Amino acid sequence: MSTKCHHPHAGVCALIINHDGKILTGKRIGTIQVPGGHLEFGENPFACAKRETLEETGLEVRAIRHVATTNDVFEEANKHYITIFVLCEMVDKNAEPQTLEPEKCEGWNWKTWGDLMKINSSASGEQGEELLFLPLANLLKQDTSPESWR
Repeated sequence: MSTKCHHPHAGVCALIINHDGKILTGKRIGTIQVPGGHLEFGENPFACAKRETLEETGLEVRAIRHVATTNDVFEEANKHYITIFVLCEMVDKNAEPQTLEPEKCEGWNWKTWGDLMKINSSASGEQGEELLFLPLANLLKQDTSPESWR
């Protein structure tokens, strides 16, 4: 019998947009995600976004602003997260992400908001199909876009 998590956890996702207006994404645990992770005790979301991005991609970023929050219930895993999305900019605009946690991430690439919308709208759950990480899918359901984050 699996136990349910009775209290939500806090997660942070870094939304990093390059000079072409594309968002940094990676394939992790079978889903398309952005850099991010758990908020540590006493840490603020901006510091978490910067730390997680550096740990996962080697990119140094500046946290600019909070752009959205999602309520994410992972039914199968019996987990509940409140995910805070933070807009970040790269300190070195020409830097390229590295795959620093290959056991967690297959690699990093840049996708447009339209690419992510298309993946989200066509998701049927078929094997081999690209799927978005639940917090990212929930972000796309909100009335938001990169243009509104600036």
